[in-house]
Amino acid sequence: MSTTNRKVLDVLDGKTVTPPPIWLMRQAGRYLPEYRETRQKAGSFLDLCYSPEFATEVTLQPIRRYGFDAAILFSDILVIPDALHRNVRFSEGHGPQMDPIDVDGIKGLSTDGVMDHLKPVMQTVSKLRSELPTETTLLGFCGAPWTVATYMIAGHGTPDQAPARLFAYRHPEVFAWLLDFLADVSADYLVAQIDAGADAVQIFDSWAGVLGEAEFEAYAVRPVRRIIDSVKARRPRAKVIAFAKGAGILLKRYRQDTNADAIGLDWSVPLSFAVELQKDGPVQGNLDPMRVVAGGAALKDGIDAILQALGQGPLIFNLGHGITPQADPQHVSELVAQVRSFG
Repeated sequence: MSTTNRKVLDVLDGKTVTPPPIWLMRQAGRYLPEYRETRQKAGSFLDLCYSPEFATEVTLQPIRRYGFDAAILFSDILVIPDALHRNVRFSEGHGPQMDPIDVDGIKGLSTDGVMDHLKPVMQTVSKLRSELPTETTLLGFCGAPWTVATYMIAGHGTPDQAPARLFAYRHPEVFAWLLDFLADVSADYLVAQIDAGADAVQIFDSWAGVLGEAEFEAYAVRPVRRIIDSVKARRPRAKVIAFAKGAGILLKRYRQDTNADAIGLDWSVPLSFAVELQKDGPVQGNLDPMRVVAGGAALKDGIDAILQALGQGPLIFNLGHGITPQADPQHVSELVAQVRSFG
C-alpha cells in the first residue's frame, strides 16, 4: 500500500507540510460519547485494549469524526507489565494499579510468553491498517522504560515518582538491568507493531520531568536510545517519535542522543525554545489541553501562536499531553478547522 500521501510520514522525513498534519494524544477517549458507549460494551479497560474489535472501533472513532491525519493504536503503556504478570488492573477513580515489584521480583522477570500475550494488540494493528483511509498514518506506541518502571516499582502512579527514584539510588545495578530489560521487550513490541502495519511509533516518557540531569541521561535517554537503535537495526526505515514530558531544557540534545526522528513537546516548552529545537528536525506539539477545554479565544490564540512560531518548519500539530475527558468535542472540531486553514 502506498504511503506517499501520508502527511505525518512526510514531516517525519523532515519536510515542511502546509497546513501541518494533526492528531491529538488520547484522541480516542472519554470526551467522545461514542467512546463511552463502546467502553461500556467492552467491560474492563484491559478487555477493551485486548479486543481487536473494540480497540479498532475506538481508534477509528476520532478519525471518522474529525479526519485526523494519524490514528494511534488504542492500547495502554502498561500492557507490557501486564504481559510480565504484574497483575495490572484499572479501577475507576484510582488509576492503574499493579503488584509492586522488588529486587527479587526484578531478578525473576522473564520474556517467556510476553509476545504471545500481546498478540491481540498486533491483530488490532493489522485490522486498523486494513480499515483506515489510505492517507491516514497509523501510529503504534509503547511506554518508555523509566515511566513503565515507575509504575512497576510503586504499584501505582505517584506525584513525583519518589518510590522509583529511591529504588534506583538504593539498587543502581538492579534498576539499570530493569531499564535494559524493559527496553528490549519494548523494542520487540514496537517491531511487531511495525510488522503488523504501523507506519511509525511513539515512545511515551510521561514521567521524564521528575528527573535531574544525571538521572535523565541514565534513566530516560539511555534506555530510549537502546529501544530506537534496536528497532532501527531490524527495521531501518522505521520512524520514531520520542516524547519526554516535562524534560524542559534537557530536550536540547534529546533527539540526537536518542536517535529519534521527531520529538514531542509538552505545553510548558516555550515556543522560542521550540523554534530552536525545530532547527534540528521535526517537532510535535504543543497546545495546552486546558485550552481545548476552555475553547473560545484561549483555544484560538494558543493554536495561532504555535502555527506562527512553528508552522514554517517540520511540524506535527498536537497537544502537549493527552486530551482530557472534560474537553468539548465541538472545540476539537474548531481546533481541526483552524489548523487546516493555516497557510
